[in-house]
Amino acid sequence: MKPESVRLRFWLLLGVLGAATGGRAAEPLPQPSAVKGVIDLRGLDLRQQKIALDGEWIWYWHQLRPPAAPAVGFEYTPYPQRWSSATWQGKPVPSAGYATYALTVLLPPRSGPVALDLPDVYTAYRLYANGDLLAEGGKVGSDAQSTVPFWSQQVKSIPVPGDTLRLTLHIANFHHSKGGANKAPTLGNAAAMQLEHETNRSLDFFLSGCLFMGGLFFLGLYAYGRRDRAILYFCLFCLAYCYRIVGTDEYALHQVFPGLSWFLTIRLEYLTLYLGVTMFVLYTRALYPDDVNRLVWRFMAWTTAAFAATTLLPPAVFTRFLNPFLVLMFAYIAYAMYVYWLAVRRNRPGGRFALASTAVLMIVFLAINLEYFGVTTPDNLLLFIGYVGFFGLQSLVLSFRFAFSFKKAQEQAEEGLRAKSEFLSTMSHEIRTPLNGVIGMTHLLLDGNPRPDQKEQLDVMLFSANNLLSIVNDILDFNKIEAGKITFERVPFDPAALARNVVSSFRGTAEEKGIQLRLTLDDDLPVRVLGDPTRTAQVVTNLVHNAIKFTHDGSVRVSVQVDSHNEREAALTFRVEDTGIGIDPDKQQKIFERFTQADTSMTRGFGGTGLGLAICKRILDLQEVELCLRSEPGKGSTFWFTQLFERGTESVVAEPPASAPQPAAAANGNPLDGVAVLLVEDAPMNVLVARGILNRWGAAVDVATNGREALDKLDADRHRLVLMDLHMPVMDGYEATRLLRQRGETLPIIALTASLAFEVQEKVLSTGLNDIVVKPFKPDDLLGVLKKYV
Repeated sequence: MKPESVRLRFWLLLGVLGAATGGRAAEPLPQPSAVKGVIDLRGLDLRQQKIALDGEWIWYWHQLRPPAAPAVGFEYTPYPQRWSSATWQGKPVPSAGYATYALTVLLPPRSGPVALDLPDVYTAYRLYANGDLLAEGGKVGSDAQSTVPFWSQQVKSIPVPGDTLRLTLHIANFHHSKGGANKAPTLGNAAAMQLEHETNRSLDFFLSGCLFMGGLFFLGLYAYGRRDRAILYFCLFCLAYCYRIVGTDEYALHQVFPGLSWFLTIRLEYLTLYLGVTMFVLYTRALYPDDVNRLVWRFMAWTTAAFAATTLLPPAVFTRFLNPFLVLMFAYIAYAMYVYWLAVRRNRPGGRFALASTAVLMIVFLAINLEYFGVTTPDNLLLFIGYVGFFGLQSLVLSFRFAFSFKKAQEQAEEGLRAKSEFLSTMSHEIRTPLNGVIGMTHLLLDGNPRPDQKEQLDVMLFSANNLLSIVNDILDFNKIEAGKITFERVPFDPAALARNVVSSFRGTAEEKGIQLRLTLDDDLPVRVLGDPTRTAQVVTNLVHNAIKFTHDGSVRVSVQVDSHNEREAALTFRVEDTGIGIDPDKQQKIFERFTQADTSMTRGFGGTGLGLAICKRILDLQEVELCLRSEPGKGSTFWFTQLFERGTESVVAEPPASAPQPAAAANGNPLDGVAVLLVEDAPMNVLVARGILNRWGAAVDVATNGREALDKLDADRHRLVLMDLHMPVMDGYEATRLLRQRGETLPIIALTASLAFEVQEKVLSTGLNDIVVKPFKPDDLLGVLKKYV
């Protein structure tokens, strides 16, 4: 939103709320006042307007006179008036005491049914109309024991008043620091008065309910969110202030529950005010901590807390502190506006809304306090709009803050994910580099015709190294999936050949365990489908590997069936069934979680990271394919998934290489006889492994230990290709390749790296490298790449 738009809406809202301070005092119709105990309304139409019965009333101090008593020994006094400003027989009167007021109202001849809107007084009253008891609030007595205070605002219809209405009002106060009346009763049309009263009460309950539910919402947001203290304090502010809406001013709550104890409600009235302001101070501090002066904030917080503590005292004591607090409250709101102004200048999230809402709150409180001091009566609807505006704008502030926090948390999560990926990439490189030496040297030793006992030991070493490499690959695969970096190819492949390759790769493992590994292929399988053969083979491979691992005897059966097909598509079901240990029903969903097996003891008994099935499920989920399971403990398990493939029209590409060890390339003679290779590698172990393998294939190997040395040693007339490590001191492989291409070298340069292919592929190709071989590599994998360029 543009700042100009915010300012325009802000000033429009201030203009609307400014009308609240005028209220009923700005009515153009005449407003007569009582003179010497009589108010003449005969020239008015009470059906069109309501009249405040203020002016000079008859009053008797320390007398509770019955309505029919003769009018003797009285004085005239302004009404409404607090007793602290009144005199009796020329002497000031105390706030504690009791009195009788009387007023004669001359009504118009056609006034129709009329009613009186009776506000609360300090602190109990009893009203008679034409000699009959019309209403009372609390119990009026002549001492503290016989007086029961209670505050409520009532609208009472006057039955058949005739042309004259004689009012007798008893007021008593022994429990409050103030005595007397603060508002005048209002006379008007009965239906209109009752409608206005019910409307105001409904608005109060509606607004209070909204604040209460809003407070609960923010409480839940705090409890189950990021525990933002600003949200907590605003929640407490809402919960405190929701009571003030129905428990003060017109006292809507007291009308619903007339049996409430005044001593409880008066404390709640003051306490919620103090706590509300305290929570608002804490909220402002939590919202913009860098913009609040710490000393000012502490003074405000402790002062409001001290006022809250005074409510433990008797009402006649703690009610004396209200006026000083109101002065401080306006100072606090003004300071909050200053803080929010700083927040706007410093581009804090939601600063403009916070400033606008606090200005609205200032106007609302100003209107309420002008009414409290008897200056004017604000319009209740405009006050309602003001409250809604304030809480709505503050909710926007928290929404901005929540969105900003969520965005920041998301950025932190993404940064953490990047850091994790970088860490795993670095660890992958560091683990793969020594693994390359172990696996490479093991292959060299196996190709050197070792003794049977040595071959057995070397097979164990190779198995362990490959197992470690498989664990590293699983972790990195899962990290790649979580990071959203996995992509799916769409190339033609033969599903039957893929299944045969997977089964062939595990045939030796199954025979060693003494179990049968069978393959069943549907006769209607299409020769070509379009999909990602690498990922499909990865899923099937993991499922077969798991089945063999958890099967002690019996069989494992792999099948590929046609579920449905037409000329364009075929739905194929890949199924792996075993007669293994099975899985308990209550653990069948857990096994798809990362790092989880059906039983923690299985990790010790069978090994593995618990990532295989999680990777399978994530790969299939990303393709919107469901991995299904049916298992019975002791009888075996069946995993299957059904995937829809488009029928292929292109020639079939080579299937993914099988994962089991293949025969050494050295058995094929010297496929690189006479080929000169420049090996650029800084790790001595990797140089030893690569040179040994290449020499066995007949290649002549020259070694450079960094990119700078490679630039000097490369002889385009002699060397047929370059094996280039990417991470080296002095000059890395990327820079060396770029400089070689710049000087016109066109011979093949193959990246030989311990980094993951998907992490470096884009940079490799853009730099001018022709291909990638990932360490640790199998000799045949390296030979397959070299043959493409030699």
